[in-house]
Amino acid sequence: MKLCMVTTFYPPYHFGGDAVYVYQLSNELASMGHQVDVIHCRDSFELAGQEPKPLEPDHPNVTVHTLHSPWKWLSPLATQQTGRMGFKKQAIERIIHQGDFDVIHYHNISLVGGLEVLAAGQAVKLYSLHDYWLICPTHVLFRNRKEACREPTCFRCQLAHKRPPQLWRSQSSAREATKHIDLFLSGSRFCLEMHKERGMELRGKVLPLFCRIPGNETSETGGHRSAPPISPYFLFVGRLEELKGLQDVLPYFQAGSKYELLVAGSGHFEQQLKKLARKSPNIRFLGHQGRADLASLYAGAVATIIPSLTYEISPVVVAESWSMKTPVVARGIGALKEIVETAGGGLCFSSPEELQQQLDHIGQDRDLRDRLGMAGHETYQRDWTPESHINRYLTIIEKIREGRNAG
Repeated sequence: MKLCMVTTFYPPYHFGGDAVYVYQLSNELASMGHQVDVIHCRDSFELAGQEPKPLEPDHPNVTVHTLHSPWKWLSPLATQQTGRMGFKKQAIERIIHQGDFDVIHYHNISLVGGLEVLAAGQAVKLYSLHDYWLICPTHVLFRNRKEACREPTCFRCQLAHKRPPQLWRSQSSAREATKHIDLFLSGSRFCLEMHKERGMELRGKVLPLFCRIPGNETSETGGHRSAPPISPYFLFVGRLEELKGLQDVLPYFQAGSKYELLVAGSGHFEQQLKKLARKSPNIRFLGHQGRADLASLYAGAVATIIPSLTYEISPVVVAESWSMKTPVVARGIGALKEIVETAGGGLCFSSPEELQQQLDHIGQDRDLRDRLGMAGHETYQRDWTPESHINRYLTIIEKIREGRNAG
């Protein structure tokens, strides 16, 4: 089978999350004998001025088309403003036409192709909802950079996020363009319901993401290795941004806690967080960590804290933690609440007081920690492994193809 992945970011030009999923999915499929082409936009990554983050080389069956326009940053800006393919239209259409693909799978297309790319080609078409771009100009439903969006104020919110307003969003463009998609894939029911609540009638299916247990891999370079913790610790893994909510966790570890907090990751909010924690020796910022190093951090933690202030869709951090039998303590909001409570693999909180109670509870009760960690691990083995994901993924494609043939 020939598949085409269309995504804004792809390693090494990526920030993590959706790009790593596309990379892993592409290479898993390639290792099974499928041919996979990936279309992505280098110009979009270079807008952020960050260094590329290499992963292992792609499988020989993966062909990567790195689009790089002479117009540089104007190319993704044109797509963001118009919702169209813009300067990369000719290159994208040529790849899709010549590839004669069986499946086109769209991911984050906000800066590479926009809505217009959904009409390209006649293959089976899937769209993974990695964010809320179809219903939110800022992608994250984080209203005015303060709180989860319960009542849209889009124009003012775009200004708060320093995003230029998108005039095409005032039309019914998204509803019309998404009619080209056979099936939307989401890591949570919450995400699908939120899209429907905001006016998008999507034919969708829940398909959890996946991760490989990183402990089976050799250590990677890219992050500095730190000395082992000398006391019990909680762990945070992820981008250091306001919406990830780490600033709400720091006070617990600044008040003479007997636990350490280890922070693995980097981001635009990193310096502000370090400033908040500067007088707290038991809060340690480790920077970017390779996956094998993360395995050790997960395995040794009392729990992984996921304090996101806005609506996550299907955070892989949950699966990574559960793969090492480590429970999570998550903010009880959106898909986080759905995933954690359904699996019974952790505890949820909704206020600073409740966060402190839950951290004390899981820190002091080893039996509880083990029980929650095992429940999460069982869910990981059932729903979040590569084998489970790929089997469901291929079954979905086959059913769509059968339906088309019958039609």
